[in-house]
Amino acid sequence: MPEIRLDRVSKLYAGDVPAVSEVSLTIREGEFFVLLGPSGCGKSTTLRMIAGLESISSGDLYIGERRVNHVDPKDRDLAFVFQNYALFPHLTVLGNLEFGMRLRRVGRAERTARVGEVARMLGLSQLLDRKPSQLSGGQRQRVALGRALLREPVAFLLDEPLSNLDAKLRASMRTELVRLHRRVGRTVVHVTHDQVEAMTMAERICIMNDGRVIQVGTPMEVYRNPANTFVAGFLASPPMNLVTTRMRGDGMGGLVAEAPGLVIPWPEPERSAYAPYRDREVVVGIRAEDLRVEAHASTAAPVDVEVVAVEALGPEVILVGALPDMHGPELSARLPPEYTVPVGTMQRLWVDPARVRLFDADTGTAVPPPTPYSG
Repeated sequence: MPEIRLDRVSKLYAGDVPAVSEVSLTIREGEFFVLLGPSGCGKSTTLRMIAGLESISSGDLYIGERRVNHVDPKDRDLAFVFQNYALFPHLTVLGNLEFGMRLRRVGRAERTARVGEVARMLGLSQLLDRKPSQLSGGQRQRVALGRALLREPVAFLLDEPLSNLDAKLRASMRTELVRLHRRVGRTVVHVTHDQVEAMTMAERICIMNDGRVIQVGTPMEVYRNPANTFVAGFLASPPMNLVTTRMRGDGMGGLVAEAPGLVIPWPEPERSAYAPYRDREVVVGIRAEDLRVEAHASTAAPVDVEVVAVEALGPEVILVGALPDMHGPELSARLPPEYTVPVGTMQRLWVDPARVRLFDADTGTAVPPPTPYSG
């Protein structure tokens, strides 16, 4: 199972319109790798270039040590699962599963044995005589995956395969895909715009925007230490709270980030790391779960908000609050399920400054803390 490597790969459409710009990635053999980003960010185009379904305008694509820029898709030994599943409507489940093997002239006994094994693995054994029109969305998804599995490729390329499913089925298929990956041990490159899919399934995530790679890392690396405000505001629901503040001295040798209703005193060693931003605007980022109704640390800083909404979700409550005298984004806090407070009242929340991220207000780039937070 060779690794897949993209070296400054770009794609230009007619009129020199850039779709993907100098993407460099190494997808390790056997890993579950997710390309994540909003619609139009270039993630599906990147996947299609790996598959050979889109030509590469510049750069190099390698599967193992083999440069495959001009290798036909059928000769790359990759299995592609499309968003719409691309099943043959006139064939039964059995016919769809066997189709690739028939083209490769695999004998009947081997076809029967391999289809039976994959059908049992995916729970399709009782559906082999049905046609796609007689299947649910989840069943069609499993047939598409089964057809890909029967190719025994070096890697599976999945283009938003769960986007057509309802929420409950998506959750079960996420688990099924992860279990399947562990069982077969092959590389999976999965494209999605769904942050939950990325966080729960990926071993590593590549976040893309405007055709470029923004950040690559494990789910928790990217979640806790976003590279810029785009990643911070895109990943997770609710996204990281981003507030523009002013960095100033506190008159006692300390350093604080300040906005109406919010004063973040920076502890050492963050104070020295952030000193160059003194007397400048900076953006502070606070995850929803890091805002609490009680001071949970001796260094906790108060955050005063006017309650805009209280969303009861069962296992948790999402409080949406507005900072006083501000016209910027509202803040979201992830609170215990028993929390309740009337809309329109003031609520004091608390945040540990050690969990707050800092971003350059001009570039949006993260200002690295001395020790990246990993908790």
